[in-house]
Amino acid sequence: MIVSLQQLEHVLAPWQSAYSNSKLLAIIVAGVHLVALLFGGGYAVAADRFTLRALRAGEPERAKQLAELHAVHRPVLIALALSFASGVLLAAADVKTFATSPAFWVKLGLVGLLVINGGVLTAIETNLRKRESRVGSTPSTLWERLRVFTICSVALWTATLIAGVVLQNAS
Repeated sequence: MIVSLQQLEHVLAPWQSAYSNSKLLAIIVAGVHLVALLFGGGYAVAADRFTLRALRAGEPERAKQLAELHAVHRPVLIALALSFASGVLLAAADVKTFATSPAFWVKLGLVGLLVINGGVLTAIETNLRKRESRVGSTPSTLWERLRVFTICSVALWTATLIAGVVLQNAS
């Protein structure tokens, strides 16, 4: 069943009305969205910076950073989930504007890539931790993959922020 934009607007009309008529609700939803991006992106980019630094260091630093990466994934994923949920609420408040905005679809695509990249980073980190605990040494290809996806993470967080700015000012 395909839903038209008009049908979607009709279904979301109560939310649109509540959002439009309540400054407090608008502040809370936008605030959650921005705080989630701040903390999720901040934690992720900080972890990415330390990962890139640890990759140039020796094995003890790498092992410490793997433990840190393991610890930081949960708060970043929680922040991404809050950002996604609040983003859906923001888009639902003006579905016609957002559904027809190329900037919205670009940002949504970037968020999807962030989630995929985060999943790949988590898989690589888990694989590295398991190998290190068993063997004490890991193939350099895994470390290289970690480096590549870490750089992608920084680029994706940056692009997502820029897309959000464009979306805010183009809508």
